[in-house]
Amino acid sequence: MGVIHIDHSDDPRVDDFRDLSTADRRPDRPGGRGLVIAEGAVVVSRLLASRYPVRALLGVPRRFAELAEDLAGLDVPQYVASAETMAEVVGFHLNRGILAVADRPAPLTVSDVAGGTGGTGSIAVLEGVGDHENLGALFRNAAALGVGGVLLGPGCSDPLYRRSVRVSMGHVLRVPFGHLTDWPGGLDDLRARGFAVAAFTPRPGSIPLSTLRERAPGRVALLFGAEGPGLTETALAAADHAVRIPMPAGVDSLNIATAAAVAFYELARGG
Repeated sequence: MGVIHIDHSDDPRVDDFRDLSTADRRPDRPGGRGLVIAEGAVVVSRLLASRYPVRALLGVPRRFAELAEDLAGLDVPQYVASAETMAEVVGFHLNRGILAVADRPAPLTVSDVAGGTGGTGSIAVLEGVGDHENLGALFRNAAALGVGGVLLGPGCSDPLYRRSVRVSMGHVLRVPFGHLTDWPGGLDDLRARGFAVAAFTPRPGSIPLSTLRERAPGRVALLFGAEGPGLTETALAAADHAVRIPMPAGVDSLNIATAAAVAFYELARGG
């Protein structure tokens, strides 16, 4: 294994990195090969430190030099190429200069995600969050503000899609996540584990976020819906609390990742 120099873009050894801009051939496409792709030195470093089994790396010499300490002892192919050859393989010029691909490990269970919460003792539960950038940003905020994990309900995008991984700055590889396939019945399972379920909605009658800790002093599952439609009536009815982030008149919503960050911070601050 180790360092392998690639001089031609048609070398089959770098097929895992090929055609990243072609939707029907992308190696990270859900339902396709399902590889995990990390892009840029920071995200690649986080992939190398994660539970995801790395298959190979492709990059320009300078980026490999930056990651020398992280790569020490790693027994996988490290394909070194010029920026031009790399662009021909990938399908576009990659300013970040390095990629890594990994296989997906066995998915985490609800118990894995909900049972090991640290930090604020909270987790995020998502319904219908289909935008990859919003999802990646939410994971980045969760990592920054001590949220213990993320559970994905129906209609959510794949957090391991390349865009989500990139926007999260690799934190989607660090924050535990799983799928809540029983919906909304899985919320009862969280309640049985000691979580209060707090659904975020601007509707009248919801309580201000600043009062949530008074109502739910223990572990909290923060429930967020898609930007625009928000949570379904089914999800709202299954929650213990309806919670709003107070805003001036004429402003009725925030970007989902921003709203989540405000909620995560408030719970961390209220401890």
